[in-house]
Amino acid sequence: MNAHDIIIRPVLTEKSYETIANKTYVFVVAKKAGKTEIKQAIEEIFPGVKVDSVNTINRLGKIRRQGRYEGRRASTKKAYITLTKDSKTIDAFDSLAQ
Repeated sequence: MNAHDIIIRPVLTEKSYETIANKTYVFVVAKKAGKTEIKQAIEEIFPGVKVDSVNTINRLGKIRRQGRYEGRRASTKKAYITLTKDSKTIDAFDSLAQ
């Protein structure tokens, strides 16, 4: 898999903004990606960044209704990326951590 196929998008919520000060970033990743693949993809996409740990969560999609029909939103996988203390930060998030 390509690194950009593994890392789909960042998660930009109030909870994820609070973790930026601790050098922890949240991304939506491919469902079949493992922790080592996620670590390699982050280090490839953002040069100068060293990943300390990767924690993943599989989220089941919410049940939604449209009239009498019921369906489900798509399930996703989130990855919490913690960088090492001597690593540089991810530049795209620097303006958000204030």
